[in-house]
Amino acid sequence: MSTQLRSRILVVDDDDRFRRILEARLLAMGHEVILATDGQDGLGKAQSESPDLVLLDVMMPVLNGYETARRLKSSAETGHIPIVMVTALNEVQDRVRALEAGADDFLTKPVDGSELKARVQSLLKVKAYNDHMRHYQEELEAAVAKKTDALRAVLQRLESASLDTIYRLSRAAEYRDSDTGAHIERVSHYAAAVARRMGQSHEFAQMLLYAAPMHDVGKIAIPDCILLKPGKLSPDEWRIMQKHAEIGAAILSKSDSELLHMAETIAWTHHEKWDGTGYPRGLREEAIPLEGRITAVVDVFDALCSKRPYRQPVPMDRPLEIIRDARSQHFDPRVVDAFLAAKDEVLAIQERFSDERQSPLIHIALDRTGDGLQAPGKAVVETPEGVLLDVMMPKME
Repeated sequence: MSTQLRSRILVVDDDDRFRRILEARLLAMGHEVILATDGQDGLGKAQSESPDLVLLDVMMPVLNGYETARRLKSSAETGHIPIVMVTALNEVQDRVRALEAGADDFLTKPVDGSELKARVQSLLKVKAYNDHMRHYQEELEAAVAKKTDALRAVLQRLESASLDTIYRLSRAAEYRDSDTGAHIERVSHYAAAVARRMGQSHEFAQMLLYAAPMHDVGKIAIPDCILLKPGKLSPDEWRIMQKHAEIGAAILSKSDSELLHMAETIAWTHHEKWDGTGYPRGLREEAIPLEGRITAVVDVFDALCSKRPYRQPVPMDRPLEIIRDARSQHFDPRVVDAFLAAKDEVLAIQERFSDERQSPLIHIALDRTGDGLQAPGKAVVETPEGVLLDVMMPKME
């Protein structure tokens, strides 16, 4: 910030004799001097030469000092340069007009040498300080931006690792089922997409992305003889299977984490139905938390779309139709509407998380003919928990 270094001073004046006087005095002070003969010339040299200070005459042809000062101060390139108006005008209104145009100080012609030195040195100190603060601010902003980018990258890695961990731990229960795979990933992303389509906040949708994969964690406590049973469950087995919702909620309960609190809610409400016929509590309509209503729709959709070694998936146009038909019965109509509106995004998610890694969902119990071929007609779409919906299926081997 030292002003003892050689500074560049632009002198703008149409009087050649006065320009030379100022030049000589400034050179004697150790400064570099740039000369301009009028306001237009001064603007060009201020932009090209980047002076530290401008000594500007008021009364000039082409462009007077007031307009020159205004243009200098309005430019991003020259607005930070101090301006001293050098004038023979002594009226108060002239000085006010100069200040309004952007002047930082005044010198009255004829200029006293000691006053010139004092005012020049004073404004050069101000300029040096302002330059220092501007450069410091730029360096600080650059450092903050760099740190922010680094923290954002770390956060993204942590979020990715956290989501991957949730998927893997949630799959622990699914591996005990007869089907395992990308179901939890798809349900996770479907749920977040529907939440966004419903106008929910980014925070809610993001939390749902992380919480929805844990919807069936309670299955880890269901005996294999029930969880892996290929046929329809008996009433007693069905009652045991239903417990997975509340078991999952219990596993996830008593946490201070807002995320795990949402996961707990989803675990015990994603089998509730809009018309009150669901389990475990028979909640109906908006008594079912929104996160549970959303997960219910996307969980069933993914079940219907999933391919298994022992059956073909429901044809692609049917899952959407089935979801639509269950609107206002099994499912919240607003959630269904948002899900259908997000169809393109849902299908993109389905493609991204394809069933190359199988998915832990449903099987379809089909009537079989005596020769081992499936009979055409109506099939029963089941989960290990029980019957969901009736689906028309084509004949297949």
